[in-house]
Formats: sequence, structure tokens, C-alpha cells
Amino acid sequence: MATCPPCPIRPHRHTHWWQRPWVRYGALITLLALSGLVILALVREQTGTRGFLVGLGLAVLPVPLLVAAFRWLDRVDPGPWRNLVFCFAWGACAAALIAIVANSFATRWIATATADPASADTLGATVIAPVVEESAKAAAVLLVFLFRRRDFNGIVDGVVVAGITATGFAFTENILYLGNAFGTDQLTGDRGIASVTAATFFVRVVMSPFAHPLFTVLTGIGFGIAALSPGRHHLRRSLLPLAGLLLAMGMHALWNGSAAFGDYGFFAVYAAFMVPAFGLLTWLVVWSRQRELRTVRAELPAYVAAGWLTPAEPYALGSMRARRIARRYARRHAGKEGARAVARYEACATSVAFLRQRGRRGRAGAGFTVRERELLDALWHLRGVARPALEHAARATAPPAPRPVPPWAYGHGYGPVTYGPYFQPPHGPYAPRHPQATYAPHPRYAPYAPCPPPRPHPHRP
Repeated sequence: MATCPPCPIRPHRHTHWWQRPWVRYGALITLLALSGLVILALVREQTGTRGFLVGLGLAVLPVPLLVAAFRWLDRVDPGPWRNLVFCFAWGACAAALIAIVANSFATRWIATATADPASADTLGATVIAPVVEESAKAAAVLLVFLFRRRDFNGIVDGVVVAGITATGFAFTENILYLGNAFGTDQLTGDRGIASVTAATFFVRVVMSPFAHPLFTVLTGIGFGIAALSPGRHHLRRSLLPLAGLLLAMGMHALWNGSAAFGDYGFFAVYAAFMVPAFGLLTWLVVWSRQRELRTVRAELPAYVAAGWLTPAEPYALGSMRARRIARRYARRHAGKEGARAVARYEACATSVAFLRQRGRRGRAGAGFTVRERELLDALWHLRGVARPALEHAARATAPPAPRPVPPWAYGHGYGPVTYGPYFQPPHGPYAPRHPQATYAPHPRYAPYAPCPPPRPHPHRP
């Protein structure tokens, strides 16, 4: 049960300059900015200025769709935007720079060692590129897992972090491929649908915008399962992310090597592996999201008993439809600020539920009490706007009351009895004669229940 301990007194400790947050943030921003400038120069050098602008304009089209999809998955317990911005910047700048430099170096070294440039390109695309690119993207997931552990609660968080990182990486890679395709069309004079640019756009943006996110999501799932594992299982927490990374490399290698399977190898791999894998991962993520909602409904009643929440709130907070109705109600009665307050209230309540679950499993850490009190204080300050909206949402989404049994159906006291879709009560010499029997129609067939039998005429014997 939630408690209200006094604020702990922390002893004063001297912190070194590199342990200060602003120093770490400054170093990280500087690293990403320098990586962005270098990758910008490299891509522009390979594609030319016109090719870079065309590639940039076409590559940016799927980015809002992908970001919105992953943000939609994270609506139960939305993480802070700064984590998503970091992941996208890491994928677009740092991971892309590492991949370009490492892939170019490895391909040149293999070509020099084997004196076969064609084999070097094939080997680099199917072996070197998957290992380098997936490792570079997994570094962002690892950094969030280690330094933003408070925001990394399970499979959905791992999927979102990995997907946003891969979206940034695919954005930079699409600029490079589309810019080179545009340069090829400028040399050959191709235009329209028959051009290389149109074919590249169709394959990379229309058919497979989720390709890179699909690979890296496997790594994110490994980190997500590790986040759900008890703290005493150190070997499992180490092996699960590594297993996810190896699966991501294998799927990436299969995708890159599909061109070596013949003219229709790409379509065969796309239909036989990519589409089923995408459907399976989508189902897993949706199931994990429903699991998170069940966790909210199961953990919050403890805070109802302690007086922090009202009895209707766990039900409303455990339903995405009720949450949406609550925000709409707050916007209608309190404006945009009210809707933001309700959204903040929902996020804090969800964080409290996940924190309590981690505490029961022994994974909350030493700051459990302080973090719990911070979240409960935030709920208490927002209760004036959020509680009426959530209570309205709970009433609006409550299941309907059971259909009452009609008076004519009561008779002989054997409880509700269902006699098939026609509900004919027993008659004849074997009919029960007890005065309290009940013939209630089954709810599924209630609309088809027969009319009540006619009553006898009062003047007839």
C-alpha cells in the first residue's frame, strides 16, 4: 500500500565536473551535431547537391507515418519526447556515420584481399552491413536502457525506442539511395515511372518503409523482455538483448541477400518472411499493450484503498477508449490545458502502476519510495481537473446492466433455465409445479424470446 514517508536527507557529496547533467547533455549534443555535419557532407559528396535535395524531399515522406505509428503504440505509458529525439538523431547521424565508414572500409579491404570487387560488394551487403548497422542502432537502445531505466518498462518501450532509432537510420539511408538514383537518371536521361528514382522510391518507401524498424525492433524486444526479468537473473538479462540483436542481424542479412536468389528473390523473401514477421511482431506489440492496460487495472486498486484514487479511476485508466473520452471531456469543459492535465494524470497513474509492479517483483531499486511519492503528489495536484473527466469516462464506458427477467417468466423456483432458442417452458405431466420456477431466456437469444402467455379470462372457470 502506498505510504507517505518523510523526504530523505541526502548527504552532500562532491560531484566531479563530468558527472554533472549539463556536461553530459552538452557532450551528447555535440557528438550528435558533429556526426550530423559529417554525414551531411558525405551524403552530399556522393549524391551532389541536386541529388541530395531530391533524396531529402522523398526520404522525409514516410518519417511522420512511422513516428506516429510508434507513438501510437506508446500511448499507454508514453515516454518523454527527449528520448525519442535522441533515438532519431542517433539513428540518422551517429549510426548512419558508423555504418557508412565501417561498410566502406570493410568492402574495400575485402576487395583488395580477394581481388574480386563484385564478391566484395555481395559479401559486404549480406554479412558486413547487417552486423555493423544493427550494432550501431542497438547502441541507442542500450544507452536508453542503461541511463533512462525509469522510462524503459517493457516490450512496448523497447519496440518504440528501437523503431524510432531505425526510422532515423532509414531516413539517412534513403537520402543516399534516392540521391544516387536521381544522379543515375540525370546521366541516362530517364524520366517518370521508368526511372531508377521511381523504382527506388517504390521499393524503399512504398513497399518496405518498415524494413529497418522491423530488424531493430527484434533487438528492442530483447531489451524489453530483459527489463521485465527479475533483477536476480543477471544471465538472462544479458543474453536476451544479445539474442534479439542476433535475430535482427539474421533478418537483415536475409533481406539484403534476397537479390542473390534470382529475379524474383526479393519478392519471395518479402512475401515469405517479411510480411509474416511484420504481422507477428504487430500482434506481439498489440498484445503487450493490452497487457500493460491489465497491469494498470490490477495495480491501481491499492491506491484506491489508500485514498489516492477514486474507485472509478482504475477502470477508466485501464481502457484506451475511456482515456480518450476523458481527454475529450476535459477539452470541452476546461480547454486545451485541461486536456493536457488529464493526459499528464493518465501518464503519472500508469507510471505508478508499473512502479508498483516492479516493486512487487523486486526490481524497483532504492529510489522506489521517493519516485512513488513524486508521482502521487503529481496526481494529487492534477486531481481537480482529471477526476471529473475520468469518472465521466468510466460511466460512459461501463458495461451495460444485465437484462432483467420479465415477470411472466417466473414460475417454479428452479433458477434460470434455458430451453434452446425458442425458450418453450416444460409442459405436460413432467412440468415442475413449484411456484418459484424461473424461465429466463439466454442473453444471446433475448431479442427472440416469445411473448408472454395469455392470461385466463376472469369469468371463465
